Amino acid sequence: MPDHSILFVDDDYYSREATARDLKSRGYQVTTAPDGETALELLAKNSFNLVITDLVMDQVDGIEVLKTAKNMHPDIMVIILTGYGDMSSAIEALRLSADDYLLKPCDPEETHFRVIKCLKKQEFKKRIQAYEEILPICCVCKKIRDDEGKEPGTGQWMDLEDYLEQRGKFDVNTTLCPACGYGETG
Repeated sequence: MPDHSILFVDDDYYSREATARDLKSRGYQVTTAPDGETALELLAKNSFNLVITDLVMDQVDGIEVLKTAKNMHPDIMVIILTGYGDMSSAIEALRLSADDYLLKPCDPEETHFRVIKCLKKQEFKKRIQAYEEILPICCVCKKIRDDEGKEPGTGQWMDLEDYLEQRGKFDVNTTLCPACGYGETG
């Protein structure tokens, strides 16, 4: 996962520097912000894969950083970090599309595990979006979603043969390929 860019926002100097140093040592490009205001400025000027933000900060808090990050960059991942963990703040952060929630003090291994988890999730989302733009095919059952004339993602799922007959106006002739074992040769 190296070469991914991370914005780390924390008003606690020691936490910010220690975590940034650890993530940099693992190959990540890390930009730090000492407060929410600076984070919003950086988000407006730069593109990041992930934001890790403290929840409780003066002026602009972590929830505002989360909202702005998701509004500006819908595919960005956000981890909320706090020393004041309670159930209501976790629920609020997750309701607003936070991708994870960590309690301070964080073990560097746990932080790295959560970073990897978020970045993998982001990559999977990008792959799914790319595939859906080509032709939405279920990776399990191989059915195709017919979104023609509908809002993307709301079409009917159908078998490949049905799709080709209806949309492509093809007559489907089924057979077996050599790999499936009918003795034919390619």
